[in-house]
Amino acid sequence: MPSYKVLNMEGKELETIELNDDIFNQEDNPHLIYQVVVNHLANKRQGTQSTLTRAEVRGGGRKPWKQKGTGRARQGSTRSPQWKGGGVVFAPKPRSYGYKLPKKLKRLALKVALSNKVRDNELIIVDDIKLQEVKTKYAFKALQNLNAKKAYIVTKDNDKDTQRAFRNIPFTMISEARNINVYDIVRHDNMILTKASLETIEEVFK
Repeated sequence: MPSYKVLNMEGKELETIELNDDIFNQEDNPHLIYQVVVNHLANKRQGTQSTLTRAEVRGGGRKPWKQKGTGRARQGSTRSPQWKGGGVVFAPKPRSYGYKLPKKLKRLALKVALSNKVRDNELIIVDDIKLQEVKTKYAFKALQNLNAKKAYIVTKDNDKDTQRAFRNIPFTMISEARNINVYDIVRHDNMILTKASLETIEEVFK
């Protein structure tokens, strides 16, 4: 089992703990991470774009000129795609871009992402998130003490004080342990876990 230091909010080492091998010691698998990230972004995509076909554009019911004898190309409607104000040939319509991946694949990708954070020394485990006051300046100071940049902070439950203290710091995100996902892990430089949230992760994702 990999050993890891537990720090306080001042960046001082308190103890060393053992991490679960099954979760934090998986081999790297870039393609698996890629699959899950693409799936996550596809599922977030709104797909609300919509334009009008020639059948849906208002007007154009009268033939603009007679079929023969004018010297011009024959036209049946002023709402054909080649006309200004006409419809779109293959008009995009609202649709869902989402698709499903196997649960076991997504669970493995999460473990690989967590293992990569351990290997790259980008995981930070703290005893608890305790600030002098629930203010952004103290939260920012704590991140400096932990040498954390673009941090993904994971708490056991919905901690309103932590949310209020860290929410105005750019590129910082707070999440509950049960809601972590591969996309948020890989897009942040550092991941900060409390001991309580670590226990929840090892219990939920074992």
